[in-house]
Amino acid sequence: MRNAKEQALQNVEHVAEGVAAETLPEGKLFEIAQSIGDKRLEELNVADTTCGYCAVGCRFDLYSDGEEVLAARPTAEEDAPVNGISTCVKGKFGYDFVNSDDRLTTPLVRDENGEFRTASWSEALDRVAEGLGAIKDDHGGEALSVIASSKATNEENYLMGKFARQVLGTNSVDNCNRLCHSSTVAGLAQTYGYGAASISTEDLELADCILLTGSNTTEAHPVLATRIKQNVRDGADLLVFDPREIQIAEYATQYSRVQPGYDAVWINGITRYIIDNDLYDESFVAERTSGFEDLAESLQEFTPERVEEVTGVPHEEIVSAAETIADADRCVFGWTLGLTEHSHGTENVLAMANLAAVTGNLGKPGAGVSPFRGQNNVQGGGGDMGPLPDNFPGYQDIADDEVRAKFEDAWDCEISPDYGHYTTQMFLAADRGDLRGMYIIGENSALSEPGVNHAEEVLEELEFLVVQDLFVTETAEYADVVLPACSFVEKTGTFTNTDRTVQMVKEVMEPKGDSRPDWEILQALANRMGWDWDYDSTAEIMREVNSLTPLYGGVTHERVESEGGLQWPCWDEDHPGTERLYEEEFNTDDGLAHLQGVGFSEPAETPDDEFPFTLTTGRVLYQYHTGTMTHREEGIMQYTPSDFVEINPRTAAEYGIETGDMVRVESRRGSVTVPAQVTDRVGPESVFAPIHFAESAINRLTDEEHLDPQAATPEFKVSAVRIAPADADSGMPTGDTGTSTGDD
Repeated sequence: MRNAKEQALQNVEHVAEGVAAETLPEGKLFEIAQSIGDKRLEELNVADTTCGYCAVGCRFDLYSDGEEVLAARPTAEEDAPVNGISTCVKGKFGYDFVNSDDRLTTPLVRDENGEFRTASWSEALDRVAEGLGAIKDDHGGEALSVIASSKATNEENYLMGKFARQVLGTNSVDNCNRLCHSSTVAGLAQTYGYGAASISTEDLELADCILLTGSNTTEAHPVLATRIKQNVRDGADLLVFDPREIQIAEYATQYSRVQPGYDAVWINGITRYIIDNDLYDESFVAERTSGFEDLAESLQEFTPERVEEVTGVPHEEIVSAAETIADADRCVFGWTLGLTEHSHGTENVLAMANLAAVTGNLGKPGAGVSPFRGQNNVQGGGGDMGPLPDNFPGYQDIADDEVRAKFEDAWDCEISPDYGHYTTQMFLAADRGDLRGMYIIGENSALSEPGVNHAEEVLEELEFLVVQDLFVTETAEYADVVLPACSFVEKTGTFTNTDRTVQMVKEVMEPKGDSRPDWEILQALANRMGWDWDYDSTAEIMREVNSLTPLYGGVTHERVESEGGLQWPCWDEDHPGTERLYEEEFNTDDGLAHLQGVGFSEPAETPDDEFPFTLTTGRVLYQYHTGTMTHREEGIMQYTPSDFVEINPRTAAEYGIETGDMVRVESRRGSVTVPAQVTDRVGPESVFAPIHFAESAINRLTDEEHLDPQAATPEFKVSAVRIAPADADSGMPTGDTGTSTGDD
């Protein structure tokens, strides 16, 4: 901790987005300033840390009096490589959750009457060890699963994967990456070798052209949006393809509205035009790729007429986008879940990877691919650290005999070469009776899983469920034991952000009540179940990661602290880290990018006479995922107090709906009732709803059965629905549509 004196604390200027002030109750800005001004400087703790909301990886100083977070203030710009002096509204003001009245500060166990009661750590850990151990003894480790946390540190996620395989004897360990960017990982790994962003964040300001799709950047990643808007202001072209005319489209050189679920079609249409008109980078294709001829042949089906018919994008807009990309010396291709959360999301990513490669936009400043990650540590904790059913840390395949032997030797256990269940497959397996117990850490599956009605039924029927979290979440309501974990302001470790930068997270205040860091809980539980874990710190855990994970071979706490962050691959302690991937070769057997023809698949469910609209879902600026943190911030809740449904004015007029009216949205799986927002942001054939509130539980409408065949990502972005004023007779043929009693 650095004393506030040493920080020369002069004031508490708030430098978040201008809209931030509107989200705070009147007078709170003054109160925050006054509260610090009234403190003696020596009473304050200040730590430079990394934000625990999205994966942009903003760094700032947090000020605390030991009881609560008083303010967040940008650290020195050179110590904040991603955000400089910028922060978004959540990272700046969203800390009321730490001291919320309903914060979980002691373990809970379910008594003989089915009610929760408080318990000591000893009793709670004994109950967990007995419950999980009994299932393992009776049915084998494969009857158990672990859902890891992309909000926890790298070190903790490493232990979550180790705990699953060593202690429980199961490869069924996964995390929220499965519900968002796993198709990104699959598609990019097939083409280039690494399933991650190839660029550094500064490349967003170096590019001559930026193509964004499926990314509501200003609301989901506002600090990145600021960089993009600054570059556009300075002359860069911005192309936006999206079903909604999102705010970033206001800054675009070209905005094209697309039909949800057909992204590979318009991307292939652009690539075909570029190849057919000899606009591709011939030398890059010849020297650094394979499969070009097969790709060119496969693209011939994507004629201008077919592209427009399927996607709704006029041919002249395809031509304009293609020529803009081809004319640019440096182009960045950015996307989020609008491209990936489909039953064919990997196809979409493969198509985008092809486009970036044929135009030569890889391995040079201002050019590359950039999937913007959502959870603060989903890149590191959700992928790099190996809490995955098919990979050890560093994306080392568990089916590889040599790799598996290395981990078996290090962990002193036998590990099956068979892949475990992916997250949504866990719920399907439990429904069949193949999986009987779950250990869920920092994940609110009762709201974040597709087909919430089904998820609730599974959680209710499990033989044993452990939930480890900050609150008694909707998921924890089903648990046999609930273990109180710490927030990111109460522990030390590392996060890896969206451009592969590993940064320090530092404790600014002691854990609340009897809560503990995830790594300490896992260690205590492993030892109760017969193992001998003896880690003194997360720095020691990272040293074990170094020894087993080549990508992180040189990433130590000491280096991250002294150098302000390191980007992987960082092979050893003499390696400087990798600012930009693929400058010389790709991470493939032959060093080439493997182009491959991609057709396109229909969405699993398309509109029809009974359900005539396409529902797509997403996030809003003033909330975060399922609201575990943001719902406890008064100012944020005043600004966005509920989910809603966006309806095109033409559609609203047809149904007699006005802004503010309560509207029932129904799919084949359930229904929800939310207020309407009449807006031309969406087209007349689509509706949009955010996913932040248990009261509406939008994922009651989504489908848990149709998954991407390669990445097992659910179809969150396309669901066939119908709408009606809430007081109209729906004739809905399905069953329970009540509100969840159970965050990704």
